[in-house]
Amino acid sequence: MKIVMFVHSLLSDWNHGNAHFLRGVVSELLDRGHDVDVYEPQDGWSRQNLVERQGQAALDDVAAAFPHLRSTDYDLESLDLDAVLDGAALVLAHEWNEPELIAALGMHRRGAGYRLLFHDTHHRVITEPDEIQEFDLSHYDGVLAFGKVIADLYLERAWAKRAWTWHEAADTRVFWPRDAEPDRDLVWIGNWGDEERTRELDEFLLGPAKRLELTGTVHGVRYPGDALERIADTKLQYAGWIANHRVPEQFARHRLTLHVPRRPYVMRMTGIPTIRVFEALACGIPLICAPWEDSEELFRPGTDYLVAASGAEMERRIDDVRSDPGLAADLRRAGLETIRSRHTCAHRVDELLAIYEDLS
Repeated sequence: MKIVMFVHSLLSDWNHGNAHFLRGVVSELLDRGHDVDVYEPQDGWSRQNLVERQGQAALDDVAAAFPHLRSTDYDLESLDLDAVLDGAALVLAHEWNEPELIAALGMHRRGAGYRLLFHDTHHRVITEPDEIQEFDLSHYDGVLAFGKVIADLYLERAWAKRAWTWHEAADTRVFWPRDAEPDRDLVWIGNWGDEERTRELDEFLLGPAKRLELTGTVHGVRYPGDALERIADTKLQYAGWIANHRVPEQFARHRLTLHVPRRPYVMRMTGIPTIRVFEALACGIPLICAPWEDSEELFRPGTDYLVAASGAEMERRIDDVRSDPGLAADLRRAGLETIRSRHTCAHRVDELLAIYEDLS
């Protein structure tokens, strides 16, 4: 069937983690023989920042890594929805689209036979609800939310007729264990951004790294000067942005990685990990998590990954993984097992198609 997606960006993942999941879902749909058209704004901030800060070669490298993926740029004023949606059976619109596009899609849906879903993969419904209220979803068939707490809020606030939990997942075409011998201790991949986890990064990442004299690498964007100074005070090296398809190679060079969630995920969005948890476990790298509540039982805490309740406990957990090859091997094996059995993009496409069949 024909599926149309309106996204912020398909190829650029500069401060845009949804691209990771989106590429996996589109790849899976294409492999199953579906006709998938992806549209993104011609002036999207992620792609603009990637090219301005990393150069056109960075975007070309991503495109070369995903030669089967294509998107079409659009200008909202000239977008012809009659032509774009002709023959469509299912349409998805991501929440980083402009409210004007969301409204136009809803109006178009009133006289058409396709199913229209709004896709939310952010915490704005909790932290900035006024922005989400700008979206007119009255003519949408429902919302795909990346956690149950988000889906429930759409229903409780009567912002959507129906809502389903549609978690992110690992694109196992890209994320799988590489055969390499690690030569560094720790890799952290995440953006600094918005002061949402500054204290937590000090406690769970930089503090233990300094005290244990860990070697390793920090990747990400939007790091202010004082954050770079704090990294420089450890033996970790700041290496800036990394294309997501290059991340498995980095995982393979390091003995372990960490999950330090942003504060909204810990305090009000229980059950929602970042996509990095899925991707790290899919690559078979031992993972240690700062506190977060797996209320939806996606994983097996203590088996798939270790949990550290404090900076001091994080130090002990890191030492345990570094000094015990058996423990590291058990974490690799268990994490891989859980991802492959429950949390691949193939699983999420199964869920999406089941929702479509239910709506039909």
